[in-house]
Amino acid sequence: MELTEEQIKSIAEDLDTGMNVYVNLETMEIKSIIDTIQHYDVDTEAWEEDINEIEENFDKYFQFERMDSRESFQVMEDFVETVEDKRLREKLELGLSLSKPFRNFKDIIDDENEYRKKWFGFRDSRNIEFVKEQIERHNKSM
Repeated sequence: MELTEEQIKSIAEDLDTGMNVYVNLETMEIKSIIDTIQHYDVDTEAWEEDINEIEENFDKYFQFERMDSRESFQVMEDFVETVEDKRLREKLELGLSLSKPFRNFKDIIDDENEYRKKWFGFRDSRNIEFVKEQIERHNKSM
């Protein structure tokens, strides 16, 4: 499977927003569909055609995985290690050690304009890396 950098970036973004992402292995067409397990009350009409296509031809599609919570937590921890502002780093470390670490991290980083931008760039690059690793594993298994 060979995808462009733009396609990989798009897949990473869609996964990050809670979409299920599939690639047709013959045409390299990407289909992003709302995750009905995560969003059980959403109207799927807009994705009905793609859902049917994938269900009928599932063997022709590769489904990308999202990071699980352990992997996402590791990304946050890795980011904290890059924070040069000692006060902020300590605040983030404490937030990650308490209950609801994801919420704590978001609340703390949202108040930090400069580091908030750095966080999004860091997270996006790690999501892209995660997608590339899946492509590489798939290609090695073929």
